[in-house]
Amino acid sequence: MAERWMQGVKSGMKRRGTEGVFSSAAHRAGESTHQFAEEHKHSSGKIGKRARLALAFASARHHKG
Repeated sequence: MAERWMQGVKSGMKRRGTEGVFSSAAHRAGESTHQFAEEHKHSSGKIGKRARLALAFASARHHKG
């Protein structure tokens, strides 16, 4: 039940049209999404928030049983 908040975030991203923005930035930098997220997880502003969210989504995806 702890990951239920992610569904709301995902639908909000789709509604606002920001789905895929972070991965696009990572690919423009020539890095994988995970590498880019690890580099920017302590950054401030939108890039930091997006990096932390990407890592949370990746963590939930890999720990799902």
